[in-house]
Amino acid sequence: MSKDGTVPEDEWRACMLGTSRQMVLGRRTFGLLPSNPRCKFCSIPFRGPGGFVLRHLSEKYGPWDKNPNLCRRCVIGLGSAEVMGTEVEVSFLFADIRRSSHLARAMGTYGFTHLMQRFYAVATEVLFDHEALLDKFVGDEVVGFFLPFMAGEEHARAAVEAARSLFRAAGYGSTEGPWIPLGAAVHTGSAFVGYVSRGEASEFTAFGDTINVTAHLAAQAAAGEILITDAVGASLETDGLERRPLSLKGHAVDALVITVDERGTAEAGVA
Repeated sequence: MSKDGTVPEDEWRACMLGTSRQMVLGRRTFGLLPSNPRCKFCSIPFRGPGGFVLRHLSEKYGPWDKNPNLCRRCVIGLGSAEVMGTEVEVSFLFADIRRSSHLARAMGTYGFTHLMQRFYAVATEVLFDHEALLDKFVGDEVVGFFLPFMAGEEHARAAVEAARSLFRAAGYGSTEGPWIPLGAAVHTGSAFVGYVSRGEASEFTAFGDTINVTAHLAAQAAAGEILITDAVGASLETDGLERRPLSLKGHAVDALVITVDERGTAEAGVA
């Protein structure tokens, strides 16, 4: 960060890619303190003796409420800068409940509310377990994005694995079958990643055509389907997958279809 409080775009990009000099220095320093889990930016420990000492020095050394893989100190530091983001390669996962209006009518308000609470809790856990950032819940839909500094260079593969894990957590592939009908989409490409405002209350999110394509693609997924683009398929074994031509509000896209069986696990789409 410069003396005037700005973060140059190239420094932002280095942070998102995990190559920032400050991140490397932080990992070398804090990485000596026990123990895991750690902040994905600076490597401060959240547990063990190191985590105990740092939490008593400042609450900022604790996990960020919106994603426990990052510490409050790093998030506040980035969010207080003047320049708020950069364009970087990122993968998106959209997953939503199919026929949610029908479910709401059939279950009633109270029952459907409990179903949504269960879905939110499961989706949050799955995204965090796969090093994703939870962007938001929008009604019956969850949006997560996968950045190189957290999910690694193969973030597209990580997003597909997260989608499959979410389906398994929803009961797909189990003897009982799914307890909620899900459809999902994964797409990867360039997007602007950063803050929409300033300070601790800033929202860390992403913008751009890549996220719009993912949203439109998810709307075309039937229950038990994960639709992926060729950009995502390049990192997977896709032999045998159905190719489905789609028109997504001005975008002509060939989607590859990963079908997840309601009973018995389908392995297509994962090498």
